[in-house]
Order: sequence, then structure tokens, then C-alpha cells
Amino acid sequence: MLLIFDDNRLSDSPFIERVWRSHSEGSGLFVSVATSHWDLVVTRLAGKPTLTLKGPETRASEVLCPADGEWLGIRFKAGVFMPEMPISGLVDGNRNLPSDARTFRLHGRAWEYPTFDNAETFVARLARAGLIERDPAVAAALHGDELALSERGAQRHFLFATGMSHAALKQIERARHATNLLRGGVSIADTVGEAGFFDQAHLSRSLSRLIGLTPTRIAREERQLSFLYKTQPPARA
Repeated sequence: MLLIFDDNRLSDSPFIERVWRSHSEGSGLFVSVATSHWDLVVTRLAGKPTLTLKGPETRASEVLCPADGEWLGIRFKAGVFMPEMPISGLVDGNRNLPSDARTFRLHGRAWEYPTFDNAETFVARLARAGLIERDPAVAAALHGDELALSERGAQRHFLFATGMSHAALKQIERARHATNLLRGGVSIADTVGEAGFFDQAHLSRSLSRLIGLTPTRIAREERQLSFLYKTQPPARA
């Protein structure tokens, strides 16, 4: 294992999906799987901190893991966005913010690095400063209220708040759910039905593109994957 995910927890914050932390025990390539969320990540290499805004990923990719690294991540809920920095500009990419040993700079202001324990307090400060907001229509749509996105303007706002279409987001969440089923011992045939795929070929195409591995290779846990935790399947129309 290159990456060891030491801890992760759900959050009661209206903005945060999950808080996580990890470290590396060696260097090498791992598979970064698609995700519909964006993260604020603090990286520490050789004691030097860097803060990165890591965008949603619409496809799987290989990433080089450095040795002896430590990471803290705040994963935001779908629909949480930065008004001054559209999420669309972060999709399949990231942005390192100016930083030094003690602080980083965001929109002209110095901020202390968050910790695993004070993530909620840190994000609440960002919200009070108007640097992050949450779109309730996105949350409603993700809970199955398709009427929340019935108007073209609302659909455009969904794209602005998440960086992708509602359909693309559901495809990613379905693929991640299927991956967890396979890694939990569910057969490929049963995963097709439980995760809402048309057939095995549909499952294989989706996982190869979004997870980077075939269903068989996922079930065998042949490759190190990026942060992947159990989730509920996406709401079906």
C-alpha cells in the first residue's frame, strides 16, 4: 500500500461531506478515481505545507504518490461552491494557493491551515467571509427532486455549483457505489442490478472510464485507489 488512509469522518456541517487524512509509506503510481466533489487539501512534504484546491474529477487517472507525505482533506458537499472561483475552472485539475510555513492566502487574506479537528470551524469562517456558499437546489436534486432542476436556468446553476451536469454527477456516484460493492464481495452480476446498470457491458465501460479498472480487477483489489468510502447509491429518477 502506497497510501494509508488513517482516518475519515462525516461532518455535521452543511458545507462539508467528509474530513479525511492520510500518509504515504512509499512512492509510486496509484489510480485517482473520478469524484463529483472538490476538496481543500493540505499537503506536507519534508515538513513544508501546501494548500491545494482539488477539483472534481470526471475520469480516472494515474497519479504519482511521493514518499513520506501527509495529507489532510476537507471534502465539500456537492453544491458547495466558491462565488469568486467557479468550480468549472477546477474540474480535472487543481490550484495551489500562495502559502508559507504558517499560513496560506485566499482572496487577499492570510488564513491558518485547518486541522482534522477544527475543519468545521475553519469552513464556517470561510462561509461567514462569503468565500463559500451552498446551493439548496443541488441538494434537493441529489435527493431525487428532479423538479428542482426542471428549468434551464436551474440546470445551468447546477453546472456552475458542481462543475458538471446532473447526469455526469450521477454516473460518477453510481460507479463509485459499484466499486464499493465489488470490493465488499458482491458479485459482478449482482452489482449490475444493485448499482443500477443496464448490463455487465455497461458496468465494465463505466468503471473502466471512471475508476480506471475493470470490474474483475476492482474485485481483486489489484491497484491502489484514491480516497473511496462507502456511499449511498444516487437517487434514481
